[in-house]
Amino acid sequence: MDAREAVVVDTVRTAIGKRKGALAGWHPTDLLGFTLRSLLERNDVDPGTIDDVVGGCVTQSGEQGCNVSRNAWVAGGLPWHVPATSVDRQCGSSQQAVHFVAQGVIAGAYDLAIACGVESMTRAPMSTNARGGTGPFSGAFMDHTNHTLGIQFWVAQMLADRFGITRDEMDAFALESHRRAAANTEAGCFEKELLPVPIKDEHGEATGTVVKRDEAIRPDTSLEQLAGLPPAWESEDQPAPDITAGNSSPMSDGASAMLIADRATAERLGLAIRARFVHFAVLADDPVLVLSAPNPVTRKLLERTGMKIDEFDAIECNEAFAAIALMWAKEFHPDPARYNPRGGAIAIGHPLGASGVRLMTTMLNHLEATGGRFGFQTMCEGGGQANATVIERLG
Repeated sequence: MDAREAVVVDTVRTAIGKRKGALAGWHPTDLLGFTLRSLLERNDVDPGTIDDVVGGCVTQSGEQGCNVSRNAWVAGGLPWHVPATSVDRQCGSSQQAVHFVAQGVIAGAYDLAIACGVESMTRAPMSTNARGGTGPFSGAFMDHTNHTLGIQFWVAQMLADRFGITRDEMDAFALESHRRAAANTEAGCFEKELLPVPIKDEHGEATGTVVKRDEAIRPDTSLEQLAGLPPAWESEDQPAPDITAGNSSPMSDGASAMLIADRATAERLGLAIRARFVHFAVLADDPVLVLSAPNPVTRKLLERTGMKIDEFDAIECNEAFAAIALMWAKEFHPDPARYNPRGGAIAIGHPLGASGVRLMTTMLNHLEATGGRFGFQTMCEGGGQANATVIERLG
C-alpha cells in the first residue's frame, strides 16, 4: 500500500480585530462558523464529506466553552453528522490542530478534514478559564515549580536578558513588524488569505460595513513613539522594564481554518494541492519560564530531520513578544528577509487559538508569491511548550 500524504487544499483567516474593536460584535462561535463555511464554499467542497474538525481555542469558557469548534460547525449551518472537537495547547492550539489533522490523514483515519482556531479576547478575556476553586495551579504543581508562576511580561524580560536582547532591539523589531505588515497590506499580499468580515453592532446585527484589513497594524508608528511607551507590567517581584505594549502582541479577535486532505483524495475530487506536510515536532521546556520552548523544539526538529535553517525559504516564529522572536533569531541566525517576512503578531494581532493556522496561512501564501519551497513555523505556548512544523509548497 502506498504511503499516504497529507496536503493543504486551502487555508484562510479572518481580518483580525483589536480587542473591543471591529469584531467585538461577533460571538466567537459565529465567527468561526463563518470562517468554516467560507473555506468550504470557496473550494466548492461538500461539507458532508468532512471527516472531522479540530479547532484550537485557549480560553474555553463562557462564549468559547462547551466545545466551541462543534458549536461553530452547527452555527455555520453545516451538516450535523460531521464531528468536531476543541484542543488547548495554549497559543499553539491551532498549530496543534494542524498536527492532529495532518497526522490523522497520514494514519488513514481521515481523508478530508479541517484544522481551525478561534479566539475572541474581547468576549472571552484571558484567564477567565482559570476561575473557580483554587485555580488551575494546585499545591503539587507549585511544589514542583519552586512556588513560582511566571507572569508572561516578566518571562519575556527574563528571556531577553538571558539572550542579551535590549529594549532598543525589541522596539526596532516591532517597528519592522508594523512596516512589513503595512507594506504587504497596501500591496494586496493578504487578499488571497483574508476573509473580509461584516461588522456587527453590540446586538449582533450587521451594520452594512465590512472589515477588510487587520485592525492593529500601525503604519505611522516610529522608534520615538515606541521608545516612549512605559512598561506593560510593573512589579517588584517580577519586573519587566523593557516589555511594553509596543513590543508585545495586542489582544485580538479572529478565526482561521485550513482544509487538509489525503493527496489521493484531493486528486480524485479535483481539489487544489497547495502544500504538503513534511515534518512535525513538539516539545515541552520550563513551566516557569513558559515562553522558552521554540528554541529547543527547533533543535529537536533539525536533529531529527537533518534540515538546516538556510533550507527554509520562509520562517514564522510567533511574535507574542519581540523578545521571543529575537531569542529564536539569536540562536538560529535566519536570513532577516525570510523571517516573519510579512510582519507578525505584534502588528497583525494574536487571537490566541487562531494564531497557529493564521501563521501557516500567511507563510504558505508568501511561499507561493515568492516561489519558495520549504516553510518552517514555531511558536511559544503557555505551560512551557512549543510546536514546530515544516511544509513544502507544491502549488
